[in-house]
Amino acid sequence: MTKNRIKEGIRLTALNIFFIVWCFIALIPILYAASVSLSGQNGLLSSEFSFIPKDFTLDNYKEVVFGENILTWFKNTFFLAVVTVSLSLLIAVPAAYCFSRRRFPGRKGILKCLVLLNSFPAILSMFAIYRLLRPMGLINHRLGLILVYTGTMAVFSLWNTKGYFDTIPTEIEEAAKIDGASDIQSVLMIVLPLAKPSIITTALQVLIYVWNEYIYATTFMTGENKYTLAAGLYSLQATEMRGSWPVFAAASITVSIPVLIIFFICQKYMTSGLTAGGVKE
Repeated sequence: MTKNRIKEGIRLTALNIFFIVWCFIALIPILYAASVSLSGQNGLLSSEFSFIPKDFTLDNYKEVVFGENILTWFKNTFFLAVVTVSLSLLIAVPAAYCFSRRRFPGRKGILKCLVLLNSFPAILSMFAIYRLLRPMGLINHRLGLILVYTGTMAVFSLWNTKGYFDTIPTEIEEAAKIDGASDIQSVLMIVLPLAKPSIITTALQVLIYVWNEYIYATTFMTGENKYTLAAGLYSLQATEMRGSWPVFAAASITVSIPVLIIFFICQKYMTSGLTAGGVKE
C-alpha cells in the first residue's frame, strides 16, 4: 500500500510539473507582447528576442488611452456585449428550461435544427445576412450587430444552459410544489439559483465572443467611430510592415484586462457544484 501511494504521489507530482511547464510556455506570447508594449523601439520584426523591454517607456499606453479612439471602441464593444448577453440569456434560459422539462411534439426536431444551424461557419451566412440587413437600414448600425450576435449566441446559450437544467433533479421542484410553491416560484426561487453557475458561465462565454468577434464587426460597421475593439485594433496595424507594434501590443493588452478581471471574478461559479446543497437529508 505504501509503495502504491509513493508511485501515485510521484505520478501526480510529475503531472503537475508537466502542466505548470506548459502554462509557462503558453504565457510566452503574452509576456513578449507585454515587453513590446513597454519598449520605445519598434523592433518586433528584429532577430533579437528578449523579454526585457528596450528603452522602457509608458508612452505607448498613454498613446492608446489618449491618442487613439480606443475609448470609443471600448464603449461600442461594451454596449454590444451588455445588450447581447442580456438578450441571449433572456431568450435562451426560458427556452432551455422548456426544452429540458417539457415534452412536446417536434421537440427533438427543433433541437436538431438548432444544432444544424449552429454547425456551419459564420462566413457562409455573411452574404445572406447582409442582404437581409441592408433593406432595413441596419448596415453600419449597432442594432444590426446586436441582432446578428444575439441570433448566433442565443442558440449556443440555449444548448449550454439546457445541459445544466437536465442535471437538476425534478424532485426538487416537486418538493417545492408540495410545499405550496407555484411553477413560476419554483423556477425563480429554486431552479435558477441552482443553475447560477451555468448562467454565469454562459454569459461569460457570450461576452468573450462579442469582445473578440471580428468578421461581422468589420463587415457591417465601416465607420471608424463605430468600430468595435477587434476592428479598431486591426486598424491600428493594418499591415505587418506599417504602424507601431508597441502601440498595437499596448492596445491589445489594455483591451484584454476587463475580460480577464471578469473571468477571475466569475471563476468560482465555473468550478462550483451545480446542485450542491439542493437536497438536504
